[in-house]
This record gives sequence, structure tokens and C-alpha cells, in this order.
Amino acid sequence: MESTAEFAQLQLGFVDQTQRRYEVIRPLVLFADRTAVQRAHETQTHPDTVRKLQRRFQHRGMLGLLPGNVEVIIRERAKRIPDVVRQEVDRLKALYDGFHYRELARILLVKVGYPIDDKTVKKLWQQSAVRRQAQLDLWDYHTHPDRYQARLQVVKLYYQGWEKVSISRVLQVSRPTVDAWIRRFEAEHFAGLVGKPRGPKAPRKVWLPLMVQVYHLQKAHPDAGEFRIWSLLAQPDIGVRTVGRVMALNKLVYDDIPHVPKKGVKPAPRPHPYKASHRHQYWFIDGRRMDFAIDGVRWWSLIILEGYSRTMLAGAMAPTEATWVALMVLYTACLRYGAPVYLVSDSGGASTSADCAAVCTRLQIQHETIISTQGESYLNWMETHVHIQRRLYDYQFSLARTPAELEPRHQAFIQRYNTTAHQGLLKDRRIPPIPVEVLGTARGRVYTPEELARHFSQAVVPRITNRDGCVTLHSYHFYVEEGLPRTQVLLWVAGERLRAAFDNVILAEYHCRYDWRDRKVKDIREGVFHHTRYASSQRALLPLTPQESLVIYRAGSRRLRGPRLAPAQQLLLFELVQRA
Repeated sequence: MESTAEFAQLQLGFVDQTQRRYEVIRPLVLFADRTAVQRAHETQTHPDTVRKLQRRFQHRGMLGLLPGNVEVIIRERAKRIPDVVRQEVDRLKALYDGFHYRELARILLVKVGYPIDDKTVKKLWQQSAVRRQAQLDLWDYHTHPDRYQARLQVVKLYYQGWEKVSISRVLQVSRPTVDAWIRRFEAEHFAGLVGKPRGPKAPRKVWLPLMVQVYHLQKAHPDAGEFRIWSLLAQPDIGVRTVGRVMALNKLVYDDIPHVPKKGVKPAPRPHPYKASHRHQYWFIDGRRMDFAIDGVRWWSLIILEGYSRTMLAGAMAPTEATWVALMVLYTACLRYGAPVYLVSDSGGASTSADCAAVCTRLQIQHETIISTQGESYLNWMETHVHIQRRLYDYQFSLARTPAELEPRHQAFIQRYNTTAHQGLLKDRRIPPIPVEVLGTARGRVYTPEELARHFSQAVVPRITNRDGCVTLHSYHFYVEEGLPRTQVLLWVAGERLRAAFDNVILAEYHCRYDWRDRKVKDIREGVFHHTRYASSQRALLPLTPQESLVIYRAGSRRLRGPRLAPAQQLLLFELVQRA
């Protein structure tokens, strides 16, 4: 009874079936003080099972107690690595220490014919005490006395299992050269390793008499191209490209060919005079006439560029490059980002007009002008950025069919440009090279909206529309846009035109007269209304024409106060009659 309890307690510590089987037969094998039947009763096991386990243990030891589904594999003793393999590993390690282990296993298989895996090679490589030395039995490719043998050596190493990158580093030759010699050997065998002349295979057709003939033709026709000179030469055996090469050579040799720039010392590159050192130091403004027309009119794109971050601050589309467009774009940029220190523009009338100069003076902006016709166009960075607009978004502009479709595309282009990488910022090492990221939240000389309106007083007047989209200016009440109720719009006065704009989009135009003595706009009439993206979804039943547009003038006469009359009683629409 005690043996049974003891075995039950031991079972709690068994971790596998082999331990239990050994404990069943242990008293029978070590002490022989009981029979198999008694031990079977103590361990609650069948007597035949006890006898079977005892018999298997006597024949095979502990292996006899393993389950039947367990396969026993006797590990053989590791083979000894031959000395020739170790010597080859030492030799390769002395040549180059950048081999891959699989590459070494492939080299050993080819060189000594000993199959070995990369893990064993790794152990041999780490056990080797040899350090890398100078070139032992391999010549440098460029210092080899025989180029044929050098090329053959490249091919031999490749077929011995070397990788191309190892050959390139050991022989100090470029990877494309290694690829070229292996490719030529596989195509032409040993004949492909023989050096070949690099000159042209066909006989040269350019000789001194031909150069002289072309020279005289160039003097007589300095603006003619290579095809025209070839046709005047009338020699079918001479190609057009050959004539072009002769013409280029003659321009280098002869100085008396017209329209050929004279040789001189190339001036050293100088720093850009308007290169900004901080944000909002230089602004650049310029307009570009688009390459397409809408209803026979080629529209203009006017944009202001910030010099330090190359950010396009504001822009607008207009049918003409007029002063009011330049002032509208400048007003929008100053309202968003403040005023700059300098404003750089070309010598066009829109940017150099008296109104624009007066506004710059009041805003304390130093206006710098350049002359594009004298080779100074590179000074205006906005003038060079128009090529970006042409390549990036001209196709999208060409899909517009109405003027109302131009402005959203124009704003989309500015957004796309400002949020993509700029090569100039990358050269200046401004990371990330994104214009809006470089600009950040920096602002120039900040003015309040009231101060800006006062500085632009002769050109812009801000007004808020009523619920019907109408505004009042100097006693005149007129319509602007029903789709923008209770919204601030800008009224631009330029010459005899009054234009209402919102977010650089012209909504309506009127004929007017500006009285310089009273500083008021008078005689507003003949309205023209543009269809924009802000138009009301509910269109008018009868669209207004310039003759039908209504302008209400409210006289400013003072009213006399009189006695307040008693309110009159309102009459009923229907009289109530009482029935009897």
C-alpha cells in the first residue's frame, strides 16, 4: 500500500512517458525484491506490460523505453576539414575580406572540389588568423603588363565562382568593365579579349578641302543650318551630320564667320543681386500672356512670388495686363502676408504706372524695375517661373472653355506649385524643399485691413453686400452678385471702369467717373456681369444687360424735421358686414 502511494506521488513529477516507464521497472531491475505481478499491482499497470518493458530495457537499455513513433538517429562524427580547404580560405582572406560566405563555398567547390556549406565556411573564415595583405598573385587591372592577360584574369575569376563586385574591388576595375569583358568572352570567346581600335571603322570624309568649302559657304550664309549648307555643297557622298560637325569645327577655328560669338574669358558667376536672405525681403511680380485664347481673347496670368521661399503668394487671371490687376494681386498678397521690403518687376506699364508707384510709396515698399530687352529678365525670378506654369499646367488651362473656368484652374496651379518640391530650394539646402513649408507663418510689415484700404484709397474700396448682393458707393446703389450675400467685396476704380472683385475674381464691371476734387466716384452706369463660380444656383429669369442694369442714386440733401403726424388708420381689404 505504501509503494502504491509512493508511485502515485512520483507521477506528479514526470515530464514524459519515458520517465514513467523507467520508474515502473526500476525496482525489478535494481533490487529484484518483487515479482512483475506485484509491481504491476503497485503501479496499476498490466503484468504483461511490466514484463515487456523489463525485457526491452535489458536488450536496448533506455532506448527500449522510448515510444514506438520516435525515430532514433545516431549522429555521426563530424568529418575533418581537409588542409587544402583551410589553406584556400587563408589565401582568399589574405586577398580580400569582403567575400560572402556562399560565394566562398562556391569558390572552394570549383577550386578544390570540396562541397561545403556556408555555415561551415563562416566558422573556417572566423577561425583563420590571416589578415588581408597586399596583392599576392593577382595583378592590378590597370598595372598589368599585358592587357589580354588582365582581361583573361577577369574571366577566370568569374568562372571560378567570384562575384562581379568582388572582382571589381580586388582588381580595381569598374563594374561595367567587368560586365563588358565577360559579355565579350561569352559572345566571341578568347577573340573577344583582344584589344580593338576605338576609331571609326569607315574612312574619314572630313579633310581640309571640304572644310574650306564649308567655310566659304558659312561666310556667305551665316544663318543657314547644316542641312542648307549640305544642299549647297551638292556632294551626295557627304552626310548632313558630317557637314554639321565641319561647321562646328570651323566656328572654333575661324573668327571671321558672321554671327559667331568671339572667344573671351568667361566671367565668373556673380551672386544674384535680388537673392533674399530672409523671408519677405524680395517679392517678384510679372504677368504672362497665355498661349491659348477664349472667345478670341488671350488672357493674362499675373502672379506675385516670394523670393526666399519661392512661394506664389497671390495671382489672378485677367483679359489684359492692366494696372488694376497688378494692384488687386498686390492688395491680396499684402492682406495675407504683410508688405515686403522690395518689389521687383519689369518695365511694363502695369507695374510702373503712377498708381502702382504711389501705392508702393505709401506702403514703404522699394520698387525695383528691370529691363527685359537688355538681358535682365533673369533678375526677375517670376519671369523665369512662367516656364514652370507652362510645363506643369498649360494643358489644364487649355481645357477651359469659358473665362469662369480659368480662375479655379489658376488657383489650383498655385496650390499645386506651392505644395511640391522646388529645385532651387534643394540647391539652397532648405529642407524640406516645399515652398509653403519654407515660408511657414512668417509675415512682412503687417497692416490692418483699414490701413491697407487707406493706402489703396485711390484704387480699392471695400464694401459689404446686402442680402440681395448689392452694395452702396458714394450714394450709388448697384448690383454685384446675388450668390455672395453679406460678403465683403473689393471695388476697384481704374480710369473710367469700376470693377467688383472677390478673391481675385471679377464679378461685375460698371462705367464710372472719378472726381479728383471731391475724391468720389460718380456717374456709375452700364453694368456688365460675369458668370463666375460664385453665381447663384437660382438664375435670374431674364439676365441683365448693360442697358438694363439698374443703378440707384440717392441724393444727399438734408431733410427738414417737421411735426410728426398721427399714423393713419389702415383700411380693410374686405368690409365686414354683420348679418341679422
